[in-house]
Amino acid sequence: MPDGAGSPDFNSPVVEHARKDFPLLDAEMTIAQALEQIRREGVGERVIYFFAVDGRKRLVGVLPTRRLLTAAPETCLRDIMVRRVVAIPATATILDACEFFVLYKFFAFPVVDDQRRVVGVVDVSLFAEEILGERDEQSRPSTPIRDDVFEVLGFHLDQIRGASPWRVFRFRFPWLLVTVAAGTICAILAGAFEATLANSLVIAFFLTMVLGLNESVSAQSMSVTIQMLRSAPVTWSWFRTALRREFITAVLIGLGCGIIVAAIVMVWRRDFLGALTIGGSIALSLVTASLFGLGVPSLLHRFNLDPKIAAGPITLALADICALILYFTSARLVLS
Repeated sequence: MPDGAGSPDFNSPVVEHARKDFPLLDAEMTIAQALEQIRREGVGERVIYFFAVDGRKRLVGVLPTRRLLTAAPETCLRDIMVRRVVAIPATATILDACEFFVLYKFFAFPVVDDQRRVVGVVDVSLFAEEILGERDEQSRPSTPIRDDVFEVLGFHLDQIRGASPWRVFRFRFPWLLVTVAAGTICAILAGAFEATLANSLVIAFFLTMVLGLNESVSAQSMSVTIQMLRSAPVTWSWFRTALRREFITAVLIGLGCGIIVAAIVMVWRRDFLGALTIGGSIALSLVTASLFGLGVPSLLHRFNLDPKIAAGPITLALADICALILYFTSARLVLS
């Protein structure tokens, strides 16, 4: 997009902004043949990945540059290419393509037609510089792509995403069905422990508090985790460190809230077993709620799903179900 063109039309086809100056490599080639073709045809302005096609020119794999340069010359491209390729359809808009970058965090995507033939390539530098106007020195192609470029894209998407109510509904509603399912399960659990509730009214009195505390703690943990995921890749090392820290914090929160609520039950109802049951189950359930708040967003992020939309309903649903199971089971075991 030329300078001074003004704000881009984010509903225009992305294929209009795709680069055409890239080589397509036959998947049956050897490394030596592929490098010879690249030298002969050139690589264009920016090359981040090379794409492999079959005899019908259909996309079948992607070749990271490092693999292409380090593999033995006689190696076949089919043996080293990544077969699972995320591609942007030619019918997609610029806004759709931006969402691909934010969701998958790849540096480039092929644009394919309905026969899965490559018709262009879009890369993150193009979007950061020309589509979103990020033209400072750090984001030029001659320098490394900044680590926060995906966050820049995400930030701009939040500002320019003029989605229709129907599109927003389709994006958000399926995840809310998780809450509907969880509410149904909770109602079934309450019915299964109806006798326990009838025999001990104090358990029923504090049911709302138990669920409220669990949802608050899981939401806190989930928010902190999503913030951490913005700047840290999800690896086992990162997850172990975060899990250890969150577990210690959760134990302290659980003990603090459990002791306070148990004291309230003792002062109000003079019921030691009720206080022990409610306080103890709160302490245990808050630990699990915190761990759900860490684990669910991390898992969604690992599988390239949007934790900001999906994590809330899933985390709260799991926290509520687990809290009720612990709460009612404790009440049945102790108060019976």
